[in-house]
Amino acid sequence: MPRERSTADSPLALLQTLSSVEPGGAAVVSVYLDLRAGEHGRDTHELFLRRAFGGSLKAETQGSADASGMGAALDRVRGFLAEVDRSADAAAVFTTTGDDGFVEGLALDAPIEGHQLFVGPVPHLFPLARLIDQYPRYAAVLLDSHRARIIVFGLLGDGARTEVQGEKTRRHSMGGWSQARYQRHTENVHLHHLKDVVDALDRVVRAERIDHVVVAGDAGIVARLREQLPAALDAKVVDVLRLDRRAGEDAVLEEALAAFRRKDAVVDAERVQDVLGAWRAGGLGVVGPDATLAALQQGQVDELLIAAAPSTLKPLPRLAEDAPAATLVESTADDGADQVHLQIADELVTRAAQTGATVRMIEDPELLREHGGVAAALRFRL
Repeated sequence: MPRERSTADSPLALLQTLSSVEPGGAAVVSVYLDLRAGEHGRDTHELFLRRAFGGSLKAETQGSADASGMGAALDRVRGFLAEVDRSADAAAVFTTTGDDGFVEGLALDAPIEGHQLFVGPVPHLFPLARLIDQYPRYAAVLLDSHRARIIVFGLLGDGARTEVQGEKTRRHSMGGWSQARYQRHTENVHLHHLKDVVDALDRVVRAERIDHVVVAGDAGIVARLREQLPAALDAKVVDVLRLDRRAGEDAVLEEALAAFRRKDAVVDAERVQDVLGAWRAGGLGVVGPDATLAALQQGQVDELLIAAAPSTLKPLPRLAEDAPAATLVESTADDGADQVHLQIADELVTRAAQTGATVRMIEDPELLREHGGVAAALRFRL
């Protein structure tokens, strides 16, 4: 059972912690809230909480929690939200019914479209897994010939900020030997600056465990930077952006996310083809919900590939009897998924988290449609 108060320092750590919750005893309440102001400039999540935790909840959950237990859960959710920074875009909160329940959660610097509340024997984790996949932690480098800013972005908000200031150089009208010497000096200054940027970026990537880097700046200086990057660091560069060096962080975030999504779509298609190829060759690949679930149960899965829209998954009716699942009680999200689809999606993601498998959400539903929306790369075959 998780701790009384959340100490998870990352969305992935929270996912892994909650995946270990076993059914039994009090019901688990999973709440996903959009904390942004509504169209009239007012918060909408408190109204949702009052309605969702209201009198209809007992009937909706078929008596899984009594009114006092749900009241205690609501108090813990509100207590968690009272400590959330007002600038947060969303929150994911998990608690139990009863007076001695736990509370786990994170405030998120990324939007959730609509509010959702689930109640059941275990946490509902699919939305959290999708957020982790949609908003990876990455570093953006804003670069010019004498200055660089390195900013880390992620689900929990902006992280480390590092500035590298090089020596400024000026144009001279000298000619001949003096001009050539000055030109060499300028090139050495720029090269030294680029090496300082590489060293700073390497430290940030290592300290923050960054897998993705976006570089923005003039094409010439960016090309020279990449010449200085060691192979391992250069492999993390997702894209190069043309942004003004004075661009604000919101503009950097928007453009960098768009670049990541473009790259991610390409990688999605490549990973699906790799796994399908391995499966067809009788190698380390498996497809379909039934076979993938069996592989997860055996601890074989290294990477789970699952459609980002649960409504496109092929359902497995037998899960209704042998797998614990949370029930969707109230939702303002328009994702088209019913209880059966939500159940198989959550079972697959939870099993992946329990066994240390990574989860890749496939945004294009056509890539896995003929295979029920699910495939997996395996660690070994039995």
